[in-house]
This record gives sequence, structure tokens and C-alpha cells, in this order.
Amino acid sequence: MRVLIVEDDVLLGRALAAGLRQLGHAIDWFGNGTDADGALLATPYDAMVLDLGLPGGDGLVWLRRWRDRGVKLPVLVLTARDGVDQRIAGLDSGADDYLLKPITIDELAARLRALLRRSSGRAQSTWRHGDLEYEPASKLVRWKGQGVNLTARELALLEALMLDPQRVMSKALLREKLYDWDDAEPEGNALEVHIHHLRRKIDAGIVRTVRGVGYSLGAIETEQ
Repeated sequence: MRVLIVEDDVLLGRALAAGLRQLGHAIDWFGNGTDADGALLATPYDAMVLDLGLPGGDGLVWLRRWRDRGVKLPVLVLTARDGVDQRIAGLDSGADDYLLKPITIDELAARLRALLRRSSGRAQSTWRHGDLEYEPASKLVRWKGQGVNLTARELALLEALMLDPQRVMSKALLREKLYDWDDAEPEGNALEVHIHHLRRKIDAGIVRTVRGVGYSLGAIETEQ
């Protein structure tokens, strides 16, 4: 998933960004609400990790502003504010989850996966599409019961397509799902190369091309 981190502590922000990138996510990290607001206007994120003690404006003020503006992405508040009243205020302001510092990367990633499952209407820990199975927690992919080895980019592409299997996604949107702002500019045909590899490693019909529009998950029939 592509995650927006809003955290003013430089050491913590770097650690969170690095840890989630190690797990295969695309991460953009900003230290204040103003920069994060600009990023939200420009980028289709899947989730946000939000600190509350931000310079130039409290995180809850920004959160209420974003919700009032119609921003619907899941927001996980990560803060040192541990009072019950403060947790209630965070959830009532539009947070989907509320965690206290310090936290491990593994728990943060698990919480983000849970938010993503709920926001996409997926209650199961294993996603299925015909004979294709994908476990986001372990990054395990199986096709007809056999394990498939995919690179981090191929996994990110498969996950983006499986999150909304009926949606046709443009090339520009898929690139934004795969690459964060700190990535080197991908080569012009990088996306097509990843799609080719998915088709070769899984099935030729796993990715459907909609000419002039983009790509969607292919219609795979389950073997009887």
C-alpha cells in the first residue's frame, strides 16, 4: 500500500518510513500538516499514520479538516497522548485506529493491514481470486496451490489490483501506488515489465488490459 506518514520527530519518522518500506510499502513522510495536506491533494494514498503534536497545527485539527473536506482514507493516530479522553477525542475526530508510542514496525504494519481490509470490505486475512491466493501479512502468493515468488514491486502491483478487482486502473494511478516520492523516476516501460512478469509467473490472464484506459485484475475461473 502507499502510506502517508505525518510525524515531526525526525528519528521516528525516518524509522517508520524505512521499516514500512522494508515490508514493501511505498511511503511518503512529512513533518507537518501543511506539507501533508499538499500531498493528499496530489496523491491517492491507501492509509495515513498521523502524529498529533505537530508544529504549526495540532494533528486532530488537521484530521477534522480533512474529514470535513471528504478525505476518506483510513487514518491511524500514533501519539504519546495516552489519556482516555484524548483517545476518545481522536476517534471522534475521524481516526480509524489510535496507538500509543512506542510501537514496533510489525504491529504498525499489522494495524495498517487491518485498516486496509476494513476499508476495502475484506474481512479475511487471505485474499482469493479464482485459483489465486494472497496473504498480505506474509506476502505469500499461491497459484493453484503452488507458491509463486514475486518481487516487491510485483507484489505491490498484485495487491493494488486485488484490492479492487473490478476497477480499471490507469497507468498513472498504478505507478503512484508502486512508487513514492523518494524513488528514482521509474523507466517508461517499468509498469509494463511488472505486468509481463505477473502474467508469466502466475497466468497469462491474471492482468486484463483495457485499451486506452488501463489495467484490471483478469477474470480467472476456479478449477472444479
